Amino acid sequence: MTKPASPDHAEPWYLLGAGNMGLLAAHYLRRAGFTVIVLRRDSTPILERTLILPDGDRVRLQLLCERATPAKGAKPRQHPRARSNDSTNNVSGIPPAGSAGLSRAGPAPTRPAPIRRLVVACKAPFSAAALAGVPLAADATVLRLQNGLGSLDGRLPDGARMIEVVSASAVKRDGDRHRVVAENETWMGEGAATGGPGTGASEPPAWFATLSAHWPKLHWPDDFRHRQWRKLVGNAVINPLTGLHDVANGRIFQDPALAAEAKQLAREADRVFTALDPTWPGDSLPGVRALADATADNTSSMRADMQAGAVTEIDAINGWLLRQADALDIDLPSHRRIIAAVKARHP
Repeated sequence: MTKPASPDHAEPWYLLGAGNMGLLAAHYLRRAGFTVIVLRRDSTPILERTLILPDGDRVRLQLLCERATPAKGAKPRQHPRARSNDSTNNVSGIPPAGSAGLSRAGPAPTRPAPIRRLVVACKAPFSAAALAGVPLAADATVLRLQNGLGSLDGRLPDGARMIEVVSASAVKRDGDRHRVVAENETWMGEGAATGGPGTGASEPPAWFATLSAHWPKLHWPDDFRHRQWRKLVGNAVINPLTGLHDVANGRIFQDPALAAEAKQLAREADRVFTALDPTWPGDSLPGVRALADATADNTSSMRADMQAGAVTEIDAINGWLLRQADALDIDLPSHRRIIAAVKARHP
């Protein structure tokens, strides 16, 4: 059983959004010795999922659960202890307890109220509904692991510390299994997404050093805001184009018409970023092209959403750019058109 390595480990992390990236984050947090509890709308006591790592190792996650909004007047309850994954019930080829491939539920804490540590990994459009009724402490630390920007603006206590998470890792779901396609760079920081010049650099929290030893390629860079914006412009170009035209990422720069649209979208994004921060280097298109080439056969999240008829994250990606541009009196005709086109298919 995992024991707290320090007093800092005594405070659990709560997870809103136990999807692909949320589960990967939960795995890293657990590997670092932290307790992770999933917030749900039902009374499921334990969530069981399997992560398949890039080297083929399988990690069975058993995550304790709590209701996101406990019934009025209800007392905090003791969590049921997760089932042991020892050699007596290891019927699926999962490594026994104590091996590197096993992620265990750990001790069964009583949920404190209010919540002091939260990971928000639900899709951006669902942020308001997911946070509704969640008892956050006034000084809570919130990790935002979502596409786009602005999804938690005005939704957290005034004294909360929001840490943005930008990851280039990729995870695909197959039923209750989640295959980690790639463990790439991940950056955390307080990006100060809007405002004047500067990087928004700050000191990492005390727990970051422990977590970074167990979260592959995790960094707290001084230039976090620029890294966050590079991720945003990549999403703002690749996602809607692949979604609208139902093509893989690499097709964008193989088709002259799509490449021309990509160029204009990147150019308009650079205008906004430069107005927000004169130190922005501009010329985002080569980076977007490199990203599309590196993920040539991939299906973007927006393409997958549109194929499934699901709500997209267009408002948190291109929509965020448009809102900044409107405030700056900058016209973004290409982004305005592409937002309208996506919403015409999937409002």
